[in-house]
Amino acid sequence: MNRRAALAAALLLAVAAASSHAADLVPLWNGRDLSNWTYFLVVPKAKMEDVWSVHDGMIVCKGEPLGLLMTKDKFTSYRLVVEWRWAPGTVVTPEKTPNSGVLLRINGEMRQIPRSIESQLRSGDAGDVYGFWGMKVAGDPARAKSATGNPVLGDMTGVSKATGAENPVGEWNRYEIVLDGTKLEVSVNGKRVNSVTLDEVLAGPIGLQSEGGEIHFRRVDLQPLP
Repeated sequence: MNRRAALAAALLLAVAAASSHAADLVPLWNGRDLSNWTYFLVVPKAKMEDVWSVHDGMIVCKGEPLGLLMTKDKFTSYRLVVEWRWAPGTVVTPEKTPNSGVLLRINGEMRQIPRSIESQLRSGDAGDVYGFWGMKVAGDPARAKSATGNPVLGDMTGVSKATGAENPVGEWNRYEIVLDGTKLEVSVNGKRVNSVTLDEVLAGPIGLQSEGGEIHFRRVDLQPLP
């Protein structure tokens, strides 16, 4: 096989592998409505549609009241792809930074921030990872964080991202979260930004937080891992 033919064959194999990998992803959001999702809000009388709606092919979260949208199904180990942006025109200041997060393995009592692992979406901090209410996260000691007895987070551990990879506010970003047993790796826009270990393996819903800023999601896809 000459060099040109070999290169073409390698390219075809790479494209086929990428297509197969993409085909393994299953949409958690059907692109039309939120019928396969449920929710929790800190304001008991608030309804899902007061916070979350579907417009122009995306989930729109107003950010208030605080709470979360979550899958009705539970998942343990998986590759998760989430594409998000902060609403165009969002202003970020030291006093007000829009916040949200992707919650993994949600379990226990339902509350504003339930027992879970978070892949952070706060503007400027995407890629930080936290464990709430005693779910332990471990990684590079130089980037580790912890708190005890927090009224909102409980006993919290976390690891800040190694580097930033977010696009400017108003532009789309892509999260790729690989949660495999006790290992969690997080990539933002194709760049790996964090790698941590966990101390619990359990099944739980996946959640998208309403946490004070209007945020849009256009893709939430999952590939189960064995």
